[in-house]
Amino acid sequence: MAFQTVFKRYELKYIITKEQKELILNAMADYMTGDKYGKTTIRNIYFDTDSYRLIRRSIEKPDYKEKIRIRSYSQATDDSTVFIELKKKNDGVVYKRRVGMKEKDAMDWICGRAPCKKKSQICDEIDYFLKYYENLKPSIYLCYDREAFFWEERSDFRVTFDENILCRCDNMSLKEKAYGDFVLPEDKVLMEIKCAQGFPLWMTEVLSRNHIYKTSFSKYGTAYKNFIFPKVKELNYV
Repeated sequence: MAFQTVFKRYELKYIITKEQKELILNAMADYMTGDKYGKTTIRNIYFDTDSYRLIRRSIEKPDYKEKIRIRSYSQATDDSTVFIELKKKNDGVVYKRRVGMKEKDAMDWICGRAPCKKKSQICDEIDYFLKYYENLKPSIYLCYDREAFFWEERSDFRVTFDENILCRCDNMSLKEKAYGDFVLPEDKVLMEIKCAQGFPLWMTEVLSRNHIYKTSFSKYGTAYKNFIFPKVKELNYV
């Protein structure tokens, strides 16, 4: 199955109520089409250094930041396809490179147990990242239920809604069930608008009419502050 491997776009985030979500869905009905996979539970394992260098840098809100994760769109098995994603943000623009491979091969590669079994420019970029930061390890598991929509008139314009955002710092395997502590309150929804160009007028009007404003929010960053940092501080890592 073919899948997109390179992304360059803006990603704007909004924390909304479930009632606001319904208002937006109603307004989108004449323009947006649901993703063919429907509602999915996305599972991620983020990797970081022993001192959490990547996420601490990200929280400082620099002009440039980067991170790496392995993502699955269902509960994985050793042989199911997952995605290694290298994500960078520079001056507000998000650049993402990803490569798909079997779960076992992906974990062995990123954890440093075996070399990459594929050859590509993206794999070379990820290898450079791994060598630069050295000895990256699984730092947190994040999962959430996602509904995704795209505008048929301009497929680069996408809207996603994430609910039940959960994290945990143990049992970090994509092959395990989705569970953990809530990163965002249960009654809140994270909406993301992803686009390479500007917003269509109709979406701008929807947001303005319902007093919905963009915010700065990171799932990993929030999980780090709430669940990892208190423990890290006790161990004198920071």
